[in-house]
Amino acid sequence: MLTKFRNSRRLQCVAVLLAGVLLVGFAHVPILREVASFLITENSLEPAAAIVPLGGQTPFREMEAARLYRAGWAPLIVLVPGARREEAHALQDLGIDVSESWELSREVLLQQGIPAAAILVSKDEAEGTLEELQAVYRALGSKDTPVILVTSKFHTRRTRLTWTYVTKGRSQGIVRATPRDPFDPSRWWRERRFVLAVVREYLGLINYYAGFPVGA
Repeated sequence: MLTKFRNSRRLQCVAVLLAGVLLVGFAHVPILREVASFLITENSLEPAAAIVPLGGQTPFREMEAARLYRAGWAPLIVLVPGARREEAHALQDLGIDVSESWELSREVLLQQGIPAAAILVSKDEAEGTLEELQAVYRALGSKDTPVILVTSKFHTRRTRLTWTYVTKGRSQGIVRATPRDPFDPSRWWRERRFVLAVVREYLGLINYYAGFPVGA
């Protein structure tokens, strides 16, 4: 417990330092480009056991997963339901039916011509990348086979690192960014959503190297 507390405090200090570095960087465009470019990485495609469009950025991640499936890179697409928050439970209690994100993802895949039998929905819910990839690994029987992970450009590096952590390096994570992702490393600082995304990714990387003292 004490170790986790110290790691958490260290994480907070590094986060403050990161914020300072980013603020200084706003005066230097080349630095800002490098800050974003570091987050982006991809692997060459090869046959895999499954394709996983990580939660978020619907329908772009699902559309890319469907394209890869149709190209024959894997026989299965895995979806992980997001953890239901209190608001969703309250709406359900009021008799208001709200579709879950995985249901929308599944509809996109079906619309893209993916057979229902080729879509596996994890029994586990997840909140955050770590829990999501843990759920994927369990859903696939913890097999040490390659898996294609489809996500946003800025999320690719952390996704690959987290998959390696989850599988202890036994399963190769083939990370791919969706082509329709609007993130542009040469101008990301001009849009608030991307500024927040970049800061969140660096905080996630810090958390990873700290040994995940905070769920992510």
